[in-house]
Amino acid sequence: MLQFVQRHIHDHLTERRIRRTRLVTKDGRCNIEFGNIEYHNHFAFLVDFFTTIVEIRWRFVLLLFIASFTGSWFIFSLLWYWIAQSNGNCIEHVNCLTTAFLYSLETQTTIGYGKRALTGHCPGTVAIIVVQSLIGVFINCFMCGVILAKISLPKKRAKTVTFSDTAVICQNKGRLCLVIRVANLRKTLLIRSQIYGKLLRTTVTPDSETIILDQVGIDFAVDAVKDNLFFVCPLTLYHVIDNASPFYDMTADTLQQQNFELVVFLDGTAESTSSACQVRTSFIPQEVQWGYSFLPIISRTKSGKYRVDFSNFSRTVPVTTPHCVHCFQSDLGQCNNNNNQNNHHKKLGIDNPRFEVIDVQDTMDVTRM
Repeated sequence: MLQFVQRHIHDHLTERRIRRTRLVTKDGRCNIEFGNIEYHNHFAFLVDFFTTIVEIRWRFVLLLFIASFTGSWFIFSLLWYWIAQSNGNCIEHVNCLTTAFLYSLETQTTIGYGKRALTGHCPGTVAIIVVQSLIGVFINCFMCGVILAKISLPKKRAKTVTFSDTAVICQNKGRLCLVIRVANLRKTLLIRSQIYGKLLRTTVTPDSETIILDQVGIDFAVDAVKDNLFFVCPLTLYHVIDNASPFYDMTADTLQQQNFELVVFLDGTAESTSSACQVRTSFIPQEVQWGYSFLPIISRTKSGKYRVDFSNFSRTVPVTTPHCVHCFQSDLGQCNNNNNQNNHHKKLGIDNPRFEVIDVQDTMDVTRM
């Protein structure tokens, strides 16, 4: 029991440490903190006020929604109460702060006054009621725009696109590849989709300059295509590990000791809303399995439909894989040399005992006769 608790605590601490070291979490959020932002940069957020409101949490949007309406009603209720106390002939049946608040609410929401109404003896009250009505319309338009924009945010569409929990390194079509899976959980497509990646690591330049989060481009392809993917079923993404790949010098033994983060991006346009969205996730060395391959997940039913089994989406099985890229290239070169030697020593047709030798000259003479 004690060993189980210790193991659970160790796994929990390891998971927290891995979560802190990520720049991009598995669900696509960026783990970054801004510090020492100058005052004018804070003012920039107020200039782009609409985007700031759209990006805050729903609880604050609802709080702003309630506060904006309630605040405007209360502020104008004080004004109406002051007018009623100063000149009772301007407004009928507004004799306390409660009735003034009801009159302000009824004016701004246009739900009907009842007995409370302007008498028309004070021209200034007409201007005030026009101003309050315009402010109410402005608040309505602004809050409706914020709520509509927040509901239709493209990152909500990204929640229905998922990546495999791990990446694998194995052979594919005679090449050593880093393989990742991605699936669209909706039947509506992501059109004009493209996939790419960035390898983030700390590097030291020849001038002894340390670059934190140095970015190296990673190309992914689906059967030699990386743009305009037909994203109707789960796709398997391949990155060929060659001389230009940052994984070229890694081996099965040294992979887990590396310090990098592979961030994978999927850009596309939602077919139903025509809004662009981006899905991203990340993989650290502990989430890359060398010498494994994904289980198949697509099959065909008796009725002719294609079925996707998501229970095997992230499941892997060990497969025969070279220890490193250099071993793979050596084995491939030796295999090519053996094939060339076999082709060189292959028996010609004349060496076949069943092959009948025909003299071409004799055949031409017989043809002429």
